[in-house]
Amino acid sequence: MVDIFKALAEENRLRILSLLMDGEMCVCEIEQCLNMTQSNVSRHLTALKKCGILEGYKKAQWVYYKIDNSFIEKKPDLFAYLTKELKQLPGYNSDCERLCKCKLQDLCNNKIET
Repeated sequence: MVDIFKALAEENRLRILSLLMDGEMCVCEIEQCLNMTQSNVSRHLTALKKCGILEGYKKAQWVYYKIDNSFIEKKPDLFAYLTKELKQLPGYNSDCERLCKCKLQDLCNNKIET
């Protein structure tokens, strides 16, 4: 439980989690929506995954993350609290607006493969 609260004690991780409440996202989408570097996003995702909040999978060269179903099942009260309270984050509305624009861009399918 301590690891979960340590992971949640960082604003950027909460912002990432708030975006993932609406469904899975590719790392490149999270970078774009939150205007963060790939290394910074990856560091935060690793912390959230390590404590069991997120799960990830690779599809071609892209890595996608979503909220781990076992976290939802094992911690339903915490998940319900987060679902409600993350919407109160100061930048939540603007992050959601950027998410909508990001999804329309279809970043993962529009990047040039090398």
